[in-house]
Amino acid sequence: MRTRLRFPLALSLATTLVALAGCGKKEAAEPPPRTVAVTKVTSADVPLYLDEIGTCAASESVQVQAQVSGQITARLFQDGADVKKGDPLFTIDPKPSQAVLDAAKADAALADANLKRQEQLRTQGVTATQDLDTAKANAMRTSAAVSAAQVNLDYCSIRSPINGRIGLRQVDVGNTVSAGSGGAVLVTIDNLDPIYTDFTIAEPDLPLVRQHLGGPALKVMTEAEGDNVTPREGELYFIANTVQSGAGTVQARASTPNPDRALWPSQFVHVRLILDTLKNAKLVPNEAVQIGQKGPYVFVVKPDSTLDLRQVKSGQRQGDRVVVSEGLKVGETVVVRGQLQLAPGAKVVAQEEKQPNEPAAAGTKSNVSP
Repeated sequence: MRTRLRFPLALSLATTLVALAGCGKKEAAEPPPRTVAVTKVTSADVPLYLDEIGTCAASESVQVQAQVSGQITARLFQDGADVKKGDPLFTIDPKPSQAVLDAAKADAALADANLKRQEQLRTQGVTATQDLDTAKANAMRTSAAVSAAQVNLDYCSIRSPINGRIGLRQVDVGNTVSAGSGGAVLVTIDNLDPIYTDFTIAEPDLPLVRQHLGGPALKVMTEAEGDNVTPREGELYFIANTVQSGAGTVQARASTPNPDRALWPSQFVHVRLILDTLKNAKLVPNEAVQIGQKGPYVFVVKPDSTLDLRQVKSGQRQGDRVVVSEGLKVGETVVVRGQLQLAPGAKVVAQEEKQPNEPAAAGTKSNVSP
């Protein structure tokens, strides 16, 4: 009885072992290669820059005040209009000043006539030298009085001292104004072209900035938020020689062309201070650089379609791409999408990704927005 049972039991065990061996072979099979999007490492000249937040300020700002007292009889501009240096703005009643000028001219004519008589008498030896000197002094005094009266009459026509955009008038026709700094401000004029871009540089960035001072003026790109206007290029105009106490920053100012008046005083803007140009910088799409425990890395696809994990040193972003200063060579293939669950040595199916746009030159939208 026992002898009959041994053969079926041995057959069953053999069948089970074969089945288990088959399962083990199925689990050990290699997974199919993963499909990833790839692109080439490229090179281009790109800017080395600092991004800051700043505000705009008028390059000139003048508060117009009267230089003679009197009543406003005319206003010769529209609020908010552009004016040129010398354009008439207000007229102050000229009659009082004209009367003073006429009286001064009469006194001067009398003094000149008296001087001529004294000179004639002096040639004849009739008059004293003192009388001649007195006549000369009177002639000079009355001539100066005429000049002063003429200046006051000219001041009755108030003209723009600069090119710029005029603000909202503070006085109307019929108001009486006083002369001098104690008088009312009649209107304010701001020169908006060029316009100043004011910003600050953090103290830790000063060593880098100082390396690039002393040569040609540094370029500064200014862009207003959401105005759909191409960032405009100006030049660094001023940098302070002291660090602001408590803030740890240094004041800086750029002069920026503004012919279309797109930038306004006190407007917040994005500022890019361009320090240098990085020649032949290696560039990869932003998505290619991943962050791991050891820092930034990139998956490189080797010629045999296997992966190599490279630790890289990444730099500043340039639009859709980022500078990689160490770890890659121009022309190598890097993974830009599909990095999840990839591992060094794994095989992949590489699909070429459309190249991103070339890095925007200093002055384009993508290159200025932080």
